[in-house]
Amino acid sequence: MSRIVNLNSPAKVRSQNLRSIAEVLRHLADKTSFDAESKDMAASLVYFLQEINASTEQTAEAWEKRGYWMKAERFLRNWAWSIEMAANLEDVIRNDAWDLLPDLLGQLLTYTADIQVKNMTRSKDTWQGAYERLMAEPPSEIPW
Repeated sequence: MSRIVNLNSPAKVRSQNLRSIAEVLRHLADKTSFDAESKDMAASLVYFLQEINASTEQTAEAWEKRGYWMKAERFLRNWAWSIEMAANLEDVIRNDAWDLLPDLLGQLLTYTADIQVKNMTRSKDTWQGAYERLMAEPPSEIPW
C-alpha cells in the first residue's frame, strides 16, 4: 500500500494565503475610489486570515501530539495576529466603518511587507462575491 501525501500542508496554505493578502493589498492600494470590488477585496482578506489561523492550529495540534508543547504554544503566539486581524476587519466590514479600514490595512501590510509581488497571479475571481458571502454568514466568534 502506498503512502498518502498531502500536497496542501499547513505551511503551504499559510504561504499561499499570505501571498494572496499581499496581492489584494497591492490591488487596493491602486484603487482611486472605494467601490463594490474594494468591499469584496476587504472581505476576502477576512477569509484569507481565517484560513491562516486554521492552518496554524493544525500545525500546533500536530506538534502537541508529539509532545512539543512549548514549540506549539510559541508558534500559536507568533501567529495570533492573524485571527485578531480577521476579527477586526470583519468588525469594520459588518459595521460599515470603512474609515477605519486604511489603518487596519496598514497594520496588515507590516506582516506581508517581505513578500515580493512581481506578477499579480490572483484573478478577480479570488475575491468576487466575498462581501456578500461574509454578510450572509453569522459573525465569527473570536476564540478567546
